[in-house]
Amino acid sequence: MTELRSRRRVHPAWYAAAATFLALIGAAAFRSTPGVMVEPLHAEFGWSIGTISGALAVNLALFGLTAPFAAALMERFGVRRVVAVALVLVAIGSGLTVFMTASWQLVLLWGVVVGLGTGSMAMALVATVVGRWFVARRGLVSGVLTAGTATGQLIFLPLLAHLVETDGWRTAAVAVAAAALLVVPVVLAFLRDRPADVGELPYGGTAEDVVEPLRSGAARLAVGTLAEAARRRTFWLLVVGFFICGATTNGLVQSHFIPAAHDHGMPATTAASLLALVGIFDIAGTICSGWLTDRFDPRILLLAYYTLRGVSLALLVPLFGADLNASIFAFIIFYGLDWVATVPPTMALCRQAFGARAPIVFGWVFASHQLGAAAAALAAGLVRDALGSYDAAWYGGAVLCGVAALASIAIRRQRTPVPATV
Repeated sequence: MTELRSRRRVHPAWYAAAATFLALIGAAAFRSTPGVMVEPLHAEFGWSIGTISGALAVNLALFGLTAPFAAALMERFGVRRVVAVALVLVAIGSGLTVFMTASWQLVLLWGVVVGLGTGSMAMALVATVVGRWFVARRGLVSGVLTAGTATGQLIFLPLLAHLVETDGWRTAAVAVAAAALLVVPVVLAFLRDRPADVGELPYGGTAEDVVEPLRSGAARLAVGTLAEAARRRTFWLLVVGFFICGATTNGLVQSHFIPAAHDHGMPATTAASLLALVGIFDIAGTICSGWLTDRFDPRILLLAYYTLRGVSLALLVPLFGADLNASIFAFIIFYGLDWVATVPPTMALCRQAFGARAPIVFGWVFASHQLGAAAAALAAGLVRDALGSYDAAWYGGAVLCGVAALASIAIRRQRTPVPATV
């Protein structure tokens, strides 16, 4: 029987990875929405950019803070159940926004409900699935799954921008809810919790690579893991780097590139299409980063990624204009290749340092990513309200990238993972 299983053309791990990829696309549908809805909400309700950015900041913060608890819930109740419930939350939060009339409802639905739902399908899901189902090709698979968020952005950004322009933002919100619901049956059918559920070993692994579930209560497990990880210098260096990673991607560029381009006379649909191009090159960059992570020192990769990102942000301000030009396309290509290329090497460093608890540790590291995104989303909106432009926000992001590069190269190589005793 074992021999027959080994001859299967497709290992079940790949089905689990495919279902996870689709779930991440579903989550990315709403993650793509904020940038195209800032101006319509401002125009209809008269809410300031700072107020709308505040709701976005809540979303981004919960998107990250939910991740470690979601990883612990996956240990306790299973990946399939947690992801299915998360997709339903995204659909509910997005769908109900069509009825809102006050800014606090925007914070509740866009910020809290959708933040909790998307946070349960954040990078901690990638770390959990890769850690359970794969031994061989871990870096490559983590890169492909991380690219799922870029794929969602690529698919939905132009569509949502078109819907907002032609049919209004409410139609776009309903489309997002429908997209999330469509993924639920796929998750229930194809995403199993562990290889043992289908009588398999992890892809490329042996019985020694099977990690038993951590059966503590979800909250106790998540908080206990944080307490242990916080004693390690590596954890805090990863937190600093990923805080800045979130600030300079989701918080700054994804949330404010479209309104910033609009400030310079560029139509919102054109700016949304440019941001979607980031998704195209993000897919290539992240998959390539996963391949590189299997072969090279993750610390060196992070040093290069953050340095190059800082340079691109420092050069962005003069590139904005009403018309498209080769320089802005160069920025989009360059930034796209570097967008979340940081994820595979960061996951690898977590696995090296924290062993079986790496998915939950990475959940906390990812929480810092989204706290950085929330801080930058709010700060950039306030900068725009106070100064009339986003220029200071872009230059500030460039400086932060230099700090992240230094923090990454300061990480020591960890050869003996921390045992899973939480």
